Amino acid sequence: MTQHQDTLKNRLNEVYVSPDELADRIADIFKCPITIEDSNHHVVSYSKHKENIDEARISTIMNRKVPDKVINGLWKNGIMPKLIDSDHPVIIPEIKEIGLGRRVAISIRKSNEILGFIWAHTSDQTLSDEEIKLFKEASAYVRKFFLQSRQRRQKSEEGYKDFFWQLLRGDFRDSDDIHRKAKQFNINLEGNKAIVIISFSDEVTEQMEKHAYYLSESQVKVSVITRLFDDNEFIMLVRLDDEANPDQTINEFIHQFIQKMSKQLKLNSVNGSAGLFYHSAQNIADSHHQAVEVLRLKEKFPDKLNGVFLYEDLGVYQFIERLYEFQKQIHYQNPQIEKLRSYDKTHHTSLLHTLDVYLHCNNNVYQAAKTLFIHSNTMNYRLKRIREVSGIDLKDPNQKTTLYLDLIIESIK
Repeated sequence: MTQHQDTLKNRLNEVYVSPDELADRIADIFKCPITIEDSNHHVVSYSKHKENIDEARISTIMNRKVPDKVINGLWKNGIMPKLIDSDHPVIIPEIKEIGLGRRVAISIRKSNEILGFIWAHTSDQTLSDEEIKLFKEASAYVRKFFLQSRQRRQKSEEGYKDFFWQLLRGDFRDSDDIHRKAKQFNINLEGNKAIVIISFSDEVTEQMEKHAYYLSESQVKVSVITRLFDDNEFIMLVRLDDEANPDQTINEFIHQFIQKMSKQLKLNSVNGSAGLFYHSAQNIADSHHQAVEVLRLKEKFPDKLNGVFLYEDLGVYQFIERLYEFQKQIHYQNPQIEKLRSYDKTHHTSLLHTLDVYLHCNNNVYQAAKTLFIHSNTMNYRLKRIREVSGIDLKDPNQKTTLYLDLIIESIK
């Protein structure tokens, strides 16, 4: 064992040190400023420093959190993916546009879960191979600190996951039982909650798990209460910190999650969904069922529901299959649709398809014409023929709604 390793053990291997003292002791060993952050880039502790401190460190200490500009810059320069994927220290060159000097950083993790990061502000100093190795050893001591000091949400991993599965399945009949169990695992189930699912077509790897866990922790407007992987699905129970625009916030959360996972890991297909928000924990199972339903319907109607993530945005697709089953039982056929189908077959026209596009474009002639790659005058002519052939009154909202629903059902048959 080297003298440095002896020093490391002597300085860090104690029953308890304060967070700031922990950072100071690591800084003393490597002769450079140290910052310790949690997985959400909030400052846990930072060491003393003298001169030549860059803008990024000053802003981080003042705000007790790494500025978004710096985090975004680290993503754009490929630094964050390396930190998430690697168990070893990552050497980071100066990035002037975000005010970041040279760094050495390492992620602190428990299995595939990111607990936090250590950042060494090396400036003009270069750490030797021995010091890089020692830096990794230092991270093991910080990991012990995180595991000892973090508020434990579970007494055991299996018991914790079992509780979440019981919530997803709706096994609890009494809300008091839920809250007693939640208290046991230090889980806060207050506020409006919903289930969000991120679904992967690729087989889930350890690298994907690391990125998903990190992204679930590093959110500002969305609090991820708990989460787990189930085969190729990442299931999260979320609560909004700011409920001013809940639909917009959760849409952005899912969109950004998908975008970052797809771009950083070059995944073929990532999808997402969310159920409704409920205050009662007994409704978590309902929200889970709805999120699953969104994914199923998106797969069944990929073109119509391509940009839909939220259950409430499914609109009529929430109950379209039940309408289909009802019509099937009574052998229902829309006579106006049948007239257009017969006319199209005889005259080799596409009036029925034109009507379908027109209704899906919210009766907008110009948008429908653009979708069909025809002139608006041609579109108006076709609408005139549709009225003449079928007797449809396109100014009657009841008729239009019926036709809209029946044409969606046509796509199921």
